[in-house]
Amino acid sequence: MHRTGHRPGVAFARGCTALRSRLTAYRSRRTAHHLGRPCRSRRPLHRLPGADEDARGEPFVGEAGKLLDAMLAAINLQRGNNVYITNVLKSRPPGNREPESDEIAACRPYLLAQIELIQPRLILALGRVAAQSLLATDETVGHLRGRVHQFQGVPLVVTYHPAYLLRKLSDKARAWEDLCLARRTFNSLTPES
Repeated sequence: MHRTGHRPGVAFARGCTALRSRLTAYRSRRTAHHLGRPCRSRRPLHRLPGADEDARGEPFVGEAGKLLDAMLAAINLQRGNNVYITNVLKSRPPGNREPESDEIAACRPYLLAQIELIQPRLILALGRVAAQSLLATDETVGHLRGRVHQFQGVPLVVTYHPAYLLRKLSDKARAWEDLCLARRTFNSLTPES
């Protein structure tokens, strides 16, 4: 329950639903909110649902999802087990275009409520939109990656979006460095038993 007595998913979904209607006559088949049970662990965050996510109603499916699963497995993580995944935007803009700032702002209260509810120990921001929206900056992923940031007292590591890595293989080594940084940071917060 949220401080207001309402569940965050209900209280803030209305703003995103109204926004979705405003995004032209396009209608998502489903809203790809999140995947995983609420647990205080790592939380990958990415920009918005794509066509595959929209069709299945969950984030990171298709080739980008397979790559993300492999990335997580490489550092002994598994979505739905010790990883909670969500999107900055809760529904896909028409034509899979980049989200506009007012669209991100409309879904931000819902995203913040999710973060408050989950209380993650670490956030892994996947891609430019996720990183820029959480860190309130216009810096590129290339400038933000490689170090630990803070978001409301939670360590935040920025890396490249898996869909980007499928197109730009040369940045996979940098993404691996970021994953290792995230793992080291998390381990320093929570010693494994």
